[in-house]
Amino acid sequence: MVYDRGVPESLLSAIRAEAKDDAQFSPAEGAPGDVAKVLLSAAKSGLSAVHLVAGDPFGHESVVKEVQAVARTAVHFEVIPGIGQAEGVAAYAGVPLPGVRIAADVDDVTSLDFDALAGAAQKGSFAVAVDAGDLAAVRDGLLASGVEPGVPVAVTGDGTGETQYTTTSTVDSFVAAALGFTGRVVLTVGAEVGERDALSWWENRPLYGWKVLVPRTKEQAGAMSARLRAYGAIPCEVPTIAVEPPRTPAQMERAVKGLVDGRYAWVVFTSVNAVRAVWEKFAEHGLDARHFGGVKIACIGEATAEAVRAFGIQPEMIPAGEQSSEGLLAEFSPHDEILDPVGRVLLPRADIATETLAAGLIERGWEVDDVTAYRTVRAAPPPAEIRDAIKSGGFDAVLFTSSSTVRNLVGIAGKPHARTVVAVIGPKTAETAIEFGLRVDTQPQNASVPDLVEALAEYALELREKLAAMPAKQRRGSKVQGPTALRFR
Repeated sequence: MVYDRGVPESLLSAIRAEAKDDAQFSPAEGAPGDVAKVLLSAAKSGLSAVHLVAGDPFGHESVVKEVQAVARTAVHFEVIPGIGQAEGVAAYAGVPLPGVRIAADVDDVTSLDFDALAGAAQKGSFAVAVDAGDLAAVRDGLLASGVEPGVPVAVTGDGTGETQYTTTSTVDSFVAAALGFTGRVVLTVGAEVGERDALSWWENRPLYGWKVLVPRTKEQAGAMSARLRAYGAIPCEVPTIAVEPPRTPAQMERAVKGLVDGRYAWVVFTSVNAVRAVWEKFAEHGLDARHFGGVKIACIGEATAEAVRAFGIQPEMIPAGEQSSEGLLAEFSPHDEILDPVGRVLLPRADIATETLAAGLIERGWEVDDVTAYRTVRAAPPPAEIRDAIKSGGFDAVLFTSSSTVRNLVGIAGKPHARTVVAVIGPKTAETAIEFGLRVDTQPQNASVPDLVEALAEYALELREKLAAMPAKQRRGSKVQGPTALRFR
C-alpha cells in the first residue's frame, strides 16, 4: 500500500492492525509514473496493490496520470470514488456549498484559475484544499482577481479529524487568522461561510476536543471509547487492572461440576470478567449453554447481561434500579423451601470483592458458594508522558467504572490534576474517589457505561455555557477554559 500524506494516521493504524504480517506500507512519493511503477511491480508479483488517496482519486491530476500509466499495461485495476477533501471538509466545518460551485483539491496553487474563483465567490461559495504554506499566495491571487477584501472566509485544519479546528475571518485577514495551521487546510470562501454559526455540527459536539482518560483494558474499553468518540472526545485507554486466573482452580472446577449436576438454583454474575471466567471454564470441559438448564441467572449491569446473552442465555434478573450489590439484593427474593427446593446460589467473583452481596443473600436464607473466579492485579504503570499528563492536567476528564480502577490508577500513575473532571459510575466508586482526595463532578443515575458517558457529555455542555458567559479575561486558567486538545490553538 502506498498512501498520500493527507491520509489520517488513525486510518493507517487501523489498516495496519488488520493487514497481513508481511504487508508493506510506504508514502506515495515522486512523479505519477514512479508511483505507478511501485504499484505495478507489486501487482505483477502476485500481490494486491493499493494507492490510498486523500479525497477523490480522479480529483487529483497526479493520480489521474498515475492511473493512465497503469491503464497502458495489462494489469487489471479499479478506481473507488471518494469525496473530495475540499467539499468533505467544508461540510464538516458546517459551510454549505449549494448549487453550481467549485471544490478542488489543489496540489499546485500556481495552477489555480483565480478569475474563476472570483466569479464563484460572487455567485456563492467555493472551497479549495491547499497546503497551509500556500495560504498567502491564495490570498494575493484572490485580491488581484478582484475579490472584495471583506468576503467571508473559513479556514479548517485537520479536517474531519479529532482536533479539526475552523477559524472564520475575511479574504484580507485569513492568513493571519490561520497562523499556526500546518499541513493540508481547506479554504472556504463566500457568503455561505456565514451559515457556519448555525450549521457547525462536528466541532459543536458536547465533548469535542476533550481528552478523556479511560482507565480500563482495551478489551473492556471498546464500547466506552466508541461512545466517547461519538460525542467528539479523544479517549486514551490506560489499563489499571490485569485479570488473571485464580491461584488454584479447584473452587472453579467444583463450581462448574455443581452447575452441570443441578446443585445451584441461581448464578449471580457481578461483572463481565466473571462471565468470561465461567465461560472459559465451560469451554475447557467441552460444555456449552445447554448445561445451564434449570439454573436461573442474575446480573448486575447491562454489560454483564450482554456478556451472558452472547453465550445464548437470557438472564432472569437485572436490577431495575441501582446496578450494585444493594440494587440486586433489593429485588432478590428470600429463599422459599417449597418454591426453591435447591437453595444454593453460585457467586463467581473477583478475589477482592466485598462481602455485601454474599452476606445479603445469606440473610435472605440462601446458601452461597462465594467462588474466586478470577484475580485482579494492578497493571504496569503507563508511559511517563501519560503519567505526566494525568498529574499536570493534560486530560480534561477521567471516567471511573469501579473502586478498583480509582485505587489502581492513583497507585500506578498518580492522582489526576484538580482541573480534570472526575466522572464515576456509581456511589461506591464515588466514595472511593473521595477517599483518595478526588472531587467527584458528575455521576449518572443509572450505573452503566452509556449513562456514565452521557452524564459527562451533559456536564461538558454545562461547562460550555459557563465558559460562554464568562468575561474573556477570566477564561484562561479557569476550570471551564475549554478542551485540552483545542485550548492553545
